[in-house]
Amino acid sequence: MTAQQMWQQYTALHPTGASYEAWAFCGGGEAADRLARLVLAGTKTATASALIAYETEGEEPPKPGCYSVVLFDSGEAACVIRTDHVSIVPFDEVPARHAWLEGEGDRSLAYWRKVHRQAFAPDYEAAGRPFDEKGLCVLEEFTVVFRESPAV
Repeated sequence: MTAQQMWQQYTALHPTGASYEAWAFCGGGEAADRLARLVLAGTKTATASALIAYETEGEEPPKPGCYSVVLFDSGEAACVIRTDHVSIVPFDEVPARHAWLEGEGDRSLAYWRKVHRQAFAPDYEAAGRPFDEKGLCVLEEFTVVFRESPAV
């Protein structure tokens, strides 16, 4: 199912008047599939990005109430999520609770910092800057509001 088809199914049941964005975690690849599966399993209820990526692209960070269709690497829609809470904090002040909500690896803050340092470094490089431990992170908490019913 495409993102548009999933959004149409969701809004047919829950008219919102809102728009949505469609995206894959980590820009795609195996990581996108792994993280989308964590969302579908209910393990992953949060995500993070480097604020500098939004600034470089001239985009606004997400806000509470925003909708997204999470995609697998293939472009197939996994689910619709609604952003419930957004905070912007320095990388070195991301709380352990957020690492747990992201649901990745052993769910520890140490693991979170290791993988997100690697994930955010290209965003800093694109802006012509080195990675910054004090650089701001956009922390999102979300709820899955729609997913395709499994075939019976």
